[in-house]
Amino acid sequence: MKKLDLPVVTFTRAQNQFRKEVRNFLERERSMGSFITHADSWMSGYSSEFSKNLGKQGWIGITWPKKYGGQERSALDRYIVTEELLAIGAPVASHWFADRQSGPLFLKFGTEEQRKFFLPKIAKGECYFSIGLSEPNSGSDLASIKTKAEKVEGGWIINGMKTWTSGAHHSHYAITLCRTSPPDAKNRHAGMSQFVLDLSAEGVTIQPIQFLTGEHHFNEVFLENVFVPDEYVVGVIGNGWKQGMEELAYERSGPERVMSTFPLLQEAVEYLKEQNDVNGLAQALQLVSRMWSLRNMSIGVAQMLEKGEDVSLTASLVKDLGTIFEQAVAEMVRLLIDSTPSVTSEKLMDRLMAESVLHGPGFTLRGGTTEILRGIVAKGVLAK
Repeated sequence: MKKLDLPVVTFTRAQNQFRKEVRNFLERERSMGSFITHADSWMSGYSSEFSKNLGKQGWIGITWPKKYGGQERSALDRYIVTEELLAIGAPVASHWFADRQSGPLFLKFGTEEQRKFFLPKIAKGECYFSIGLSEPNSGSDLASIKTKAEKVEGGWIINGMKTWTSGAHHSHYAITLCRTSPPDAKNRHAGMSQFVLDLSAEGVTIQPIQFLTGEHHFNEVFLENVFVPDEYVVGVIGNGWKQGMEELAYERSGPERVMSTFPLLQEAVEYLKEQNDVNGLAQALQLVSRMWSLRNMSIGVAQMLEKGEDVSLTASLVKDLGTIFEQAVAEMVRLLIDSTPSVTSEKLMDRLMAESVLHGPGFTLRGGTTEILRGIVAKGVLAK
């Protein structure tokens, strides 16, 4: 069996000082009313103004080359920014996918023209991306996608449908996986390619899929004879599966797979301390210890990504364990604290509880279901 090794990372004094800088900025922004704390804010907290403010700080695309609007800082510096944003429950959903995976995808597989055009806009917090992967009957079995791209003069015509498309109603573009040739009988992953889809293009229709809360985050995206120019092909035609899987490594390993319900956990611990509830605190601290372990795993993956190492197995493992933990937070806090959950409550505890419980069912689905991730880990560990 393969051994899953994760590096143990210690933040430097300079990095700890940078964390204080980020935290102070966020606390000032919240005190000025720029935002209020929410659970699961990276999925449902949209604010173009806040994204632009982060862009002005240089904290979007922070690891990217300066010539594309980045700061050329380390993956651990980016981790610090991400962690602090999630801890305070800031509204980061607008730019999240562009910063987390679309930008790195362009850096690795995109053309120079694509990098010069898209990356500076993303870094300023002015250009937002969605991810066009899942389709009806092609969720976990992504290789069975039916959306087709057919070659025409000067570009491609796309027909099909994508579903569960996060933030498509807010985004400018979507990195979309399409079939450009029939699947090979011996390789179901062949014949797929990635395209930059302009979501304002003729033939694109976006329909909402609402949360139980009434919030609108997911969408169905219908594509009817949508023209995509050749310059919006990402990477190599036919290499879409490999590119997409590398992109998902960025999606599955970050602190957002552990910290969606952290604001609730933090509020609960503070409440139990005020109540001098020793038994309740002891149970809550079990969650804190689990989170500490998961956090160290996630940081280790960030270090591996910076070194260019393959993180497909470890990222899948972090995502699996992390999202189960996020659900456990809401369940334990529900048992420990008498609360009246309501998404409209002025009481922070009640609102965070409602958001965590209602968003919770999606934690182990989005970004790859638990069952699929465990299959990836099992096959990878047992492979010779």
